[in-house]
Amino acid sequence: MTLTTRIKWLISLALLAIASQGVHAQDSIDEGERRAQHAGASLIGKPAPAAVLETIDGERIDLSQLYGKKPVYLKFWATWCVPCRQQMPGFEEVQQALGEDIQIIAVNTGFSDDIESVRAYREELGLSMPIVVDDGSLAAALNLRVTPQHVLIGQDGRIAHIGHLDDPQLHAALNRIKAVGDTTVAAPAPDTADKARRFGIGDQVEGVQLTTLDGTAVSLGQASGKPRALVFFAPWCEPYLAESRPQTSQACQRVRQDVDKLAAQSGVDWLGISSGLWTSKEDLQDYKTSTDTRLPLALDEDDGLFRAFGVRDIPSVVLLDAQGRVAQVLAPQDTQLAEALNAIAPR
Repeated sequence: MTLTTRIKWLISLALLAIASQGVHAQDSIDEGERRAQHAGASLIGKPAPAAVLETIDGERIDLSQLYGKKPVYLKFWATWCVPCRQQMPGFEEVQQALGEDIQIIAVNTGFSDDIESVRAYREELGLSMPIVVDDGSLAAALNLRVTPQHVLIGQDGRIAHIGHLDDPQLHAALNRIKAVGDTTVAAPAPDTADKARRFGIGDQVEGVQLTTLDGTAVSLGQASGKPRALVFFAPWCEPYLAESRPQTSQACQRVRQDVDKLAAQSGVDWLGISSGLWTSKEDLQDYKTSTDTRLPLALDEDDGLFRAFGVRDIPSVVLLDAQGRVAQVLAPQDTQLAEALNAIAPR
C-alpha cells in the first residue's frame, strides 16, 4: 500500500467513524423525543395540574392562578444533563423574546441534583427565568420520562405540547399558545401526587407491590423474617454521568459492586429499584445482562417508590428490618453498607 493510498484509507475510516457517531447521536435524539411524546400523549388536551411552586429565590408561583391569564412553559432539566445544557441558550432566548407573554419556568428535576449546583448553573449560563426544584410531584403529574422535557400549557389551562427537542414543533407550539386570547379555562387537574403514602425511619411499609424483570411479584409490606435492602438506582448512572457528574457515577459503580458481593451472602432479601427516568424495561434488561448483576431488578416507571421512600439521589439504599420497618437510608456518600446490614440482622 502506497503512502497516498494509506492516507486516503485512514481518512475514509475517520469519516466513517464521524458518520457513525452522528447517526448514534441522532438515534439518541430521536429516542428522547419518542419517549417524551409517548409519555405525554395521554396528557395533550387535558387540564394542567394545580401546583404551587417555590423558586430558588423564595417566590411562590401558583400555576392555577396563571391559567386564564397567560400560557405557561415548563421545562424540566438537570445540571448533569448534556442536552439540557445544549438547549439552555435557546431557552434563555425564548425567555427574552416571549417572557412578557408566556410564563416561562425552568423546573430542575431535583433528581441527583442540589440547590448549590442549580444556583451555579444559573449564574454560569445567565438564566433569567424563574427556577424551581421539583420534589418529584410535578414530574409525576406530567409524566416526566426524559430530560429535557418541554411542557406547554395554553391560556385555557390545557396541556398543548410535550416534547424533548428544541425544534420547529416546539416553536410552532409556542406561537400557537401565545396567539390564543381569552377562552374558557379548564378546571385544573387535582394535585394527587403528594397524597401517596410516605415511609420514614421506623415506619412499617405497607401496601407496596411490584414485579421484577423475571415476573416475580414482590410485596414489601410482608415481613419475611429477614432484613430487606432496596437499592435505588438508574442503569445509565455509571456510563452517562462519568463526565457530567463523576462522583455520582463512581458511587453507582461502588454500590453495584458492594451489593453484588453482599448479595452472595444469605440472610438478606435484595431488590434493585430503577428510576423510570430515561429507562424502559428493555434498558433495565440490557443493564442486567451487561453488568451480570446478582440483584433482582424492578422498574419504578413513574418513580412512585422513589417518592414514597423520599429518595432523590442515586444510588441510595433503603434498609428494612425483619419486621418490614424502615431501619436506615444510606445516601450516595455512605460507604458502610455491610455494617448497616449487620446492625439490623436478627440476633
